[in-house]
Amino acid sequence: MITIDITMVLHIINMLVLMVVLNILLYKPILGILEKRQGKMVALSNEVGQFEQNARQRQAEVDKKMREASAKAKKALDGARNEAQAAGAEKLAAIRQESDTAKEKQLADVKTQLEDARKELLANAAEFSQEMAGKILGRSLKA
Repeated sequence: MITIDITMVLHIINMLVLMVVLNILLYKPILGILEKRQGKMVALSNEVGQFEQNARQRQAEVDKKMREASAKAKKALDGARNEAQAAGAEKLAAIRQESDTAKEKQLADVKTQLEDARKELLANAAEFSQEMAGKILGRSLKA
């Protein structure tokens, strides 16, 4: 059975002293450490947020520069392509002009040769016809 005497009061005082000592030596330092740790966690969380924001900002800058560089490269490529097409068109026009000139020259040469051949044939046609008639008739038509 439980008897209430002086030992019970001593146990209660002992428990109270133990609670005070434990509170001073154990609970308060641990709570202080936990509060410091929580403060560091908040500070680190803020720093991480700041770093993430800086990273997003730098990524946006890099993306913008990449778009600008891409546009500049495309513009330069289009310019070079247009220049190449213009140079090709000029060369093609020069080649066509040259071939047209050569064609006209050859056509003129053929026409002159044709005229020369026609004149020669017309000049020799009378003589040729007399020879043919002589051969057909079997006698000479020259007088």
